[in-house]
Amino acid sequence: MRAALVWFLLSVSMLAAVPASAEPPRFAPVTPGSALSFPQDYGAHPEFRTEWWYVTGWVETPDGKPLGFQVTFFRSRTEHDPRNPSAFAPRQLVIGHAALSDPALGRLVHDQKSAREGFGLAWARTGNTDLKLDDWRMVRDSGGDYRVTIRSSELTLELRLQPTQPLLLQGEGGYSRKGASPQHASHYYSEPQLKVSGKAGRAGSLPVAVTGSAWLDHEWSSEALQPDATGWDWIGVNLDDGGALMAFQIRSRQGDKLWAHATVRDRAGRVTRYAPDQVKFTPTAHWKSPRTGAEYPVAFDVATGSLRWQLAPLQQDQELDSRRSTGAVYWEGAITVSRDGRRLGRGYLEMTGYVRPMKL
Repeated sequence: MRAALVWFLLSVSMLAAVPASAEPPRFAPVTPGSALSFPQDYGAHPEFRTEWWYVTGWVETPDGKPLGFQVTFFRSRTEHDPRNPSAFAPRQLVIGHAALSDPALGRLVHDQKSAREGFGLAWARTGNTDLKLDDWRMVRDSGGDYRVTIRSSELTLELRLQPTQPLLLQGEGGYSRKGASPQHASHYYSEPQLKVSGKAGRAGSLPVAVTGSAWLDHEWSSEALQPDATGWDWIGVNLDDGGALMAFQIRSRQGDKLWAHATVRDRAGRVTRYAPDQVKFTPTAHWKSPRTGAEYPVAFDVATGSLRWQLAPLQQDQELDSRRSTGAVYWEGAITVSRDGRRLGRGYLEMTGYVRPMKL
């Protein structure tokens, strides 16, 4: 505790010493035609403003009880002068969110952490996925498996994620448009149908063995959102037949669709991509948060071309308050996907900008 206090006080003193003439960094742009390269692009891209590794999944306990889980590591490059030689200069921030969705409890159990990169306490390394935030870790080994470890006073996750399919590059070879202007974009790939094994539990109970499937997104950008965008609705779904579905819409401050995109990979590996005018999110049920007063459309009918997907939440209350780290409040929840009453898959729905406009 004393070491942490000393570190904090030194950091504040170094920040106060930054000259008024300090120059902000120049963030790398996302440009079309830039081919992704692996394993390099599994790792961090510190020259860009914002980056995240985002894992969501459904697992079951030995008695068949369903649980949803989410683990996200963020890396954020600050506007601190990159010429500052101090080891305490906050050039990169690392933020972590973790949540467990348990219908027996009726709400999310979640936790969050944040720290500046450095001193062996927090990092997002280049070359391969290697993320650390105190005792929270996410590491990809040479065989492609991920090890995720989250230990906190709220929940415990000790998971192994094993790829079963090739990467799914989103957009045009990993260049994912988020608006009409080419500058509003991200580099983006997914790993659907990850096989999950390990342990999970919430405070007050011992972690239990779990198995299931997960979806991993890795995305980095410097200017993803348009100035008039307030947030987005996004889904990532592992289909029961082995396929995968990703769809999102960017919303204006008035709630209208500014941009949208969807990708469907069928069980045979064929990929179909859908343009903005082919993707539509239509709310079918709402839930009002008793904590923030925000009203979320927790169920949707999503159209991708001629296909229709009906989304239903594992539970309505899956709101995550991360104002102590990213400053955002968002709904992040496990969902089932069906068509004409027949279940087609399970995944996650993320909704941002319903409490206040999202700012990356």
